[in-house]
Amino acid sequence: MTESPVSESRESASTAQETSMADTTATEQTSRFAALSNLYDKVTYTPNRCRYDPEQPPEFTFSLNLLFAFAACFTVADLYYSHPILNILAEDFHVSFEQASLVPTLSQAGYAIGLLFLCPLGDLFPRRTFILWLIWFTGTLWIGLCITTNFNVFLVLSFITCMTTVTPQLILPLVGDLAPVHRRATALSYVVSGMLFGMLIARVLSGILTQYTSWRIVYWLAFGLQYLILILLYFFMPDYPSTNPSGLNYFKMLWSIVTIARSHPLLIQASLVGFFTSTIFTGFWTTLSFLLSEPPFNYPPLYIGLFAFIGIAAMCLGPLFSRVVIDRYVPLFSTIIGETVCLTGVIIGTFTGTFTVAGPVIQAFTIDAGLQITQIANRSAIYTILPQARNRVNTVYMVSVFVGQLVGTAVGNHLFAEGGWIKSGSASIGFVGAALVVCFCRGPWEKGWMGWSGGWSLRRRDLGSQQTAPSPPTTPPAATDLEKGSSIERQQSDSIVGSTKNHQNEKTETEVGFENK
Repeated sequence: MTESPVSESRESASTAQETSMADTTATEQTSRFAALSNLYDKVTYTPNRCRYDPEQPPEFTFSLNLLFAFAACFTVADLYYSHPILNILAEDFHVSFEQASLVPTLSQAGYAIGLLFLCPLGDLFPRRTFILWLIWFTGTLWIGLCITTNFNVFLVLSFITCMTTVTPQLILPLVGDLAPVHRRATALSYVVSGMLFGMLIARVLSGILTQYTSWRIVYWLAFGLQYLILILLYFFMPDYPSTNPSGLNYFKMLWSIVTIARSHPLLIQASLVGFFTSTIFTGFWTTLSFLLSEPPFNYPPLYIGLFAFIGIAAMCLGPLFSRVVIDRYVPLFSTIIGETVCLTGVIIGTFTGTFTVAGPVIQAFTIDAGLQITQIANRSAIYTILPQARNRVNTVYMVSVFVGQLVGTAVGNHLFAEGGWIKSGSASIGFVGAALVVCFCRGPWEKGWMGWSGGWSLRRRDLGSQQTAPSPPTTPPAATDLEKGSSIERQQSDSIVGSTKNHQNEKTETEVGFENK
C-alpha cells in the first residue's frame, strides 16, 4: 500500500520545519556563544597603556593609589548600605524586623565565604582580569537588588553579591606587591582608609537618602558606583603578571593557607591582634545606637548616623601617621600605639558615656584612629611574609578580623541587653587588654612564637638606609621603586628577624656616597 502524495508532502513539510527549527536553535546558540565570547574578549582586553612590559614595569603612582582607595571604599560599602534601613526594608517587603535582620547576616556570611574561597585565587590568576570580572559580576547582579519585590530573592542576591564583593581584599595584597618597601605602609594606609571610610559613609548615605527619598535610590546609586569603578579600573589599572607558584592547584592552595598560618608566628600574632581590635570596633558601633536613642540623649536616627563623621575625621590621620611612624619603625611599635589609643578612648567612653555625649564622641574618634593604625601596621608586617602568597596571607588575617567582628557584635549586644553601656564597654576594655598582651608576648625581632630575642630596637633595620638617604635624581622613578621593592622584598623574612647584611649589600653607590659624606 503506497502513501498518498498529500501524506508525502506533509512529511516533507514537517521534516523541513524540524530542520529549520534545528537550524534556528543552532544559530541562536552560536549567537549566544559569540555574544559571551565577545563580552569575555572586551572585559579581558587590556588597553595598550595598561599592558605589562617586564622591561618597563608600570610605575605605582599616587593617582593609582587613590584609584585603588576609591575602588576599595565603594565596593566594601556594599556590605553596609542595609544596616541603617532594616526597618524600612521590613516595611517595604512586608516582613518582620527579625526577618529583615537576615539581610546583613547573609551579607556578612557571603563576604566570609568570598574571603575564604575567592581571595586566595589572587595568587593564581592575573589580578587585573580577576578584579574586573568580580566587579562586573557584582554590579550586574546588583540590578536585581534594585528592582526585586520578593524578599527571598533579595536575600539570595545579597548573599551572592557580597560573596563577590572581596575586591578590596585583592587590592591590598596587590598594593603590597607594587609599592616600594620604604613607602609600603603609606600606600597601604590610603587603601585601608578608603575601606574604613566606605564602611561608615555607606551608613550615612543610606540613612540620609532613605529618609528623604527611597531605599531603592540608595541601591541604584551603589549600582552606578560599581560600574564607575569598573570603567575606571578598566582604563587605568595596569596589568600585572600572576604570582602563581608552580605546581599548585586550587585545593592545594587552600590547604596551604593552614600551613602558612601554622608556620609563621608573625602572622598569628597580627591575626590575634586584628581579632581583638575588630571586636572593639563592632561592639562599640552596634551598641552606640541603643545608648544614644535612650535617655538622657533620645537622639533621632539621623543624629546617630552623623556620628560616623567622627570616625571619618579620625581616618584622615592614617596616611600621615604611616608616613611619619609606620614607614620608619617596626610595625609592632605602631600596633602598640594603636591599641593604647583604643584603650584610652574605651575607658573614657565607657565610664562617662552614660551622662555626657562627650564620652561616645571621644571613644568614636579614638577607636577608629586606633583601629586604622593597627590595621595598617599589621598589614605592613604580614606582607613581608611569602611575597608569592600574599593573598593567602591576607586571607588568614582577614578571616581573623571577620570572626572578631562577629564576636564583637554578639558580645556587645548581649552584654548591653544584660547590663547596659558600662558592662559592654568593660568587655571592650578586656579585649584591648588581650590585644596588648599578645603584642608584648613577642618582640619585633623574635623568630619563635614568644620572647624578645633579637633586641628591643624599634627602628626598621631593613629600611634604615632608604629613610636617611635621598633617591638619586637621575634614576627613573619607576625602575627604582619596583626594582628596589622586589629585591628587598625577597629578603624581608631575614630582615624582619634582625639580619641586616643582605640589605647592606644592596645599597647603591649613591646611597653609600651620601652616607660617607
